[in-house]
Amino acid sequence: MYFSFIIPVYNRPDEINELLDSLLSLRYDKDFEVVVVEDGSTIPCKNVVDNYADRLPISYYFKPNSGPGASRNYGMNIAKGNYFIILDSDCLIPPDYLQEVERFLQAEYVDCFGGPDAAHPTFSNVQKAINQTMTSVLTTGGIRGASEKLGKFQPRSFNMGLSKDAFEASKGFGKIHPGEDPDLSIRLWKMNYKTALIPNAYVFHKRRIDWEKFYKQVNKFGKARPILNKRYPEYRKLTYWFPSVFICGFLLALALLAFNSYWLFYLYIMYFTLLLLESLIQTKSFKIAFLTIIATFIQFFGYGAGFLYSYFLLNIKKEVAEKAMPEMFFK
Repeated sequence: MYFSFIIPVYNRPDEINELLDSLLSLRYDKDFEVVVVEDGSTIPCKNVVDNYADRLPISYYFKPNSGPGASRNYGMNIAKGNYFIILDSDCLIPPDYLQEVERFLQAEYVDCFGGPDAAHPTFSNVQKAINQTMTSVLTTGGIRGASEKLGKFQPRSFNMGLSKDAFEASKGFGKIHPGEDPDLSIRLWKMNYKTALIPNAYVFHKRRIDWEKFYKQVNKFGKARPILNKRYPEYRKLTYWFPSVFICGFLLALALLAFNSYWLFYLYIMYFTLLLLESLIQTKSFKIAFLTIIATFIQFFGYGAGFLYSYFLLNIKKEVAEKAMPEMFFK
């Protein structure tokens, strides 16, 4: 296999510099390439990429802004490899990454894989807390990389592999964003391609660096899910309602306190206590464990509110997603 890293970037030269620097440490003795696609940035990273030209097999392309999905497709159309590895620009890659990918694919080949994410020691406490809440079994059920117990694994595009054959057959990513990665996974399943999690092919994913950006991100994740449920009703799950039920239940628990009814509020206290203990055990930091509680509130309220808003527009008002929520689609 010849691997091509596909990296779209938009106004993040510092991030791409850290990512490329991490690729220099790869312990892999076969040829590979790195394709950087600048998506119409006003702060380009060409000078950064040029600094690695004598140390990495790297190429750089600038195109008008059309979103990360179209930029990934652009890169895969140009790339020389027969297996593409798609990364977000805010990731760092551990040295054994390609070895783990190759080892898995040689033993159990699939045309699309996803890998987990982890928190790098250099990440801020907020970044580590966000990573904890986005990967915890108590919050997402582990569906972002810790577990495949909820059914077929849907790779996420911050750390995703796709064969050239599957790309050409599916035409790659669609115009929805976010949500383009589960949309692609479902289309691949319908074409009888298999997806899988490679547990050891993890990356260090920085994610959003403050609470406001994190809220906006998860809110859009919530809006995307009813759109996908509408497109692919056979893949709907009750678990997608959990954040919305969570926030409605929490508001009800607060209302019941006025009537001296505490049982529901106590259930939430128990849940957050478990979450705190889990985070404390995994991160070994009281501060990060406390910040995980804040991150979980933001995650559930952001996602849940976005989900309910999108569900109302699509299923109650019967509006068309592209017209009701144009911010969720690139033209």
